[in-house]
Amino acid sequence: MATINIRSDVKDPFYRYKMERLQSKIEGKGNGIKTVIVNLSSVAQSLARPGAYVIKYFGFELGAQTNTNPADDRWIINGAHEASKLQDYLDGFINKFVLCKKCKNPETDVVIKDGRILLDCKACGQRSDVDLRLKLSGFILKNQPKKGKKDKSEKKAARKAKQNGNGNADVDENGHDDGSENNSQNGSNGDNGDVGIEAHSDDELTRRIKAGADELDEPVEVKDDEWTVDMSAEAVKARQQQLPDDLKQKLVLGGDDDDEDGEGGGNSTYDQLGNWITNEAEEKGSVDKVEDVAIYLKAKELGIETKHRTLLVLVQTIFDDNIVKQVPNRASMLKNMITSEKHQKALLGGIERFIGLRGQKDAAFYDQTSKILLALYNTDILPEDVITKWGTKASKKYIDLATSKKVRKSAETFLTWLAEAESEDEESE
Repeated sequence: MATINIRSDVKDPFYRYKMERLQSKIEGKGNGIKTVIVNLSSVAQSLARPGAYVIKYFGFELGAQTNTNPADDRWIINGAHEASKLQDYLDGFINKFVLCKKCKNPETDVVIKDGRILLDCKACGQRSDVDLRLKLSGFILKNQPKKGKKDKSEKKAARKAKQNGNGNADVDENGHDDGSENNSQNGSNGDNGDVGIEAHSDDELTRRIKAGADELDEPVEVKDDEWTVDMSAEAVKARQQQLPDDLKQKLVLGGDDDDEDGEGGGNSTYDQLGNWITNEAEEKGSVDKVEDVAIYLKAKELGIETKHRTLLVLVQTIFDDNIVKQVPNRASMLKNMITSEKHQKALLGGIERFIGLRGQKDAAFYDQTSKILLALYNTDILPEDVITKWGTKASKKYIDLATSKKVRKSAETFLTWLAEAESEDEESE
């Protein structure tokens, strides 16, 4: 589903804060006509606000009845209302109840204190007051969350703090199993490959991607004698034969209805991206030297930078045996390219295939599974619910069933830790 900038006044295509465009469906007729907002839960999650706030705001603005707590995720407004009209009202909600009043950043939390509604900005630290004269303000004050109830981000932060305090976990925050205090607390040494540190900030990555995209639009005169790589069909085929056995296999498995380039006799746009990354890594001597910006621009050039199956290719080509240390350095790019749960599942499927193929050659590599998943979890690339659901059932979608079971078996340490942490959170609440 197409995504748009959370701030409608920002036209930058690389603006990091995105949400889905509202999708509505009109049902019924006569006095029983109603509008169902199909993806309101997803939009509300992107805004970090309860869906009840958004639907109630629409109701106040339109003067219509709404349901604020549907069991089946069907958010309904009485009457017929076009999606474009609702999108305009959503902009009003964002300006009043999401954006920081100082820096206009949407990364804010709602804090209710002494009868006031505050927007706590995580970017600049400003605490902005919400106008209590607005109708929705009264609704928010009357429907405060129960005290002691933590959201997932708070639970995750608490787990990290507890883990760092103990320093004795089987798998520490950096993906190491020695439990030393240096690994869990000292984050300044680059040799440790700490998961919690990203080599490049999201804003810097976005700026460089935008600059590179502008360069793509400039006409470039290329002379025949400037080519340094033979791109003939025979040469490409010869280079493919020199690839490792696991990369000779088709990088992207199966076709999807929404990806017409899924099958191409081993030379689809996804295969082209995978081959390009592999060739670049060989020329530069290491996959770590292939920059995120260059990878993104290549995917954009092929027209697949927003496709979920692109993530499946990337995780098989931008990592090697040092994947635990490499994940934090690639986190910014991966998070910018993941826009839905479908993308998250594709990335996790690629990781499963990555581990499985190496595990078939060296069974000792399965010991890295929990560390890899912890790295992906701690860098916020994959959420808890997606990983937990993945661990419940083996699948032959990305690799043979027997290997899929081995991968999940090797992930039991991390999955058990995740389940126990969730259980402790529930008991403390």
